[in-house]
Amino acid sequence: MAYECKTKETENSVIEFIELLPNEKKKADAYQLLDIFTETTGYTAKMWGPSIIGFGSYHYRYASGHEGDAPLVGFSPRKAKISLYFAPGDEARGELLKKFGRHTTGKACVYINKVADIDVDVLKMLIHQSVDFLKKLYP
Repeated sequence: MAYECKTKETENSVIEFIELLPNEKKKADAYQLLDIFTETTGYTAKMWGPSIIGFGSYHYRYASGHEGDAPLVGFSPRKAKISLYFAPGDEARGELLKKFGRHTTGKACVYINKVADIDVDVLKMLIHQSVDFLKKLYP
């Protein structure tokens, strides 16, 4: 059986998802990020899987033959931290992250505690860079 990617675009309501967040501060941050990502990308927010709010999409194909669809950028207000999703493999991201504010990084994610900890202008640059990078990589 072929590997099935769990993170697929769904018809679930982004607003409903945010409204169900138990923490008011996280809810406020989610709405702020929703505005920033929507304004910066020009894409309508869509739910990807149960908890990722994604913007735009691209189709990827790895050398291994694995392929699928993913949002160009996105975020997920998780219980511990807020995950920000940018293009995996973009080497230029490190320079911007130096000016980003308080965060930690994972493989494809950047984690923040709250929007107040980061520079929103740098976030917008990260979003633009990620979208441009993926559109060049997967035209």
